[in-house]
Amino acid sequence: MLPVHNFSYNLLTPGLGYVMSCTGAFLGLRCTARGLPFQGAMRARWLLLAGVSIGTTGIWVMHFIAMLGFTIPGETIHYNVPITILSMLIAVAIVCVGLLIVGFGGEGPGPLLLAGLITGVGVASMHYTGMAAMRMPGRITYNPGLFIISVVIAIVAATAALWAALRLRGVLTTLIAALIMGVAVSGMHYTGMAAMRMFPATGPAGMVMGGSGGATAESFLLPLVLGISIVSFVLTATIALSPTEDEIRSEADLMDRIDQLRTLKPLAEATERQPRRAARQRLSGSSSTRASGSSHQAGTAARLIR
Repeated sequence: MLPVHNFSYNLLTPGLGYVMSCTGAFLGLRCTARGLPFQGAMRARWLLLAGVSIGTTGIWVMHFIAMLGFTIPGETIHYNVPITILSMLIAVAIVCVGLLIVGFGGEGPGPLLLAGLITGVGVASMHYTGMAAMRMPGRITYNPGLFIISVVIAIVAATAALWAALRLRGVLTTLIAALIMGVAVSGMHYTGMAAMRMFPATGPAGMVMGGSGGATAESFLLPLVLGISIVSFVLTATIALSPTEDEIRSEADLMDRIDQLRTLKPLAEATERQPRRAARQRLSGSSSTRASGSSHQAGTAARLIR
């Protein structure tokens, strides 16, 4: 079995991976909190943005930052570009599906458990697809027990993340949940790495990791990870400045009251005009009565004179 190192840069890569995982989780949870007060397409857009945030920054970026610290002495590891991109798309798609299920599935544990199962399996699929993207002279096998544990961790972490997305609203509680999710995602990754067994290419068993082509981590992964990280921080700042759920509800209540006032104003004006119209009619009637009375008196006086 070949020796491998997961911490070639000591705690730098696991630390940065954990920070980015927490950032993606925090951003995704805040997007979900923004979207739940809405209905229909607006809610779906916020949930999809949350899925992209968690899938890319919270999971995929964490995985490949950690992989920057993965080395095999005497070997240069390359990565198949299409398979690497496919692993990111898998993470984003599955997390989006999970969020849409819990966002539109109604109350009860059923949608949450289903979404957690689907999302957890998707996270594990992303991890092992990313591992399959490696190109080097060697073969990979996995310890069955640790492999199963890593998938279970992914399912539990995904279920907890979806529960937090539905329940947590405050910034502090969301931050705490994101820190816990970062531990879970990192734990799943390194459990999967512990399950891996690397053998020489001439070994008797295992998935062959050879093949032509591919890019090195420094030329491909590092720029991609940095780009996604910068976008994530910009989105985090933008979401942090956007209105909270309470502010959205308060604004909606204010607009409802304004609409009600606009509806009631014509009625109030009409109600005010009715007494004025009645008063004018009474005044007009009184004037006509006085005028006719005066004419009658004048006619009587004329007859007496004659």
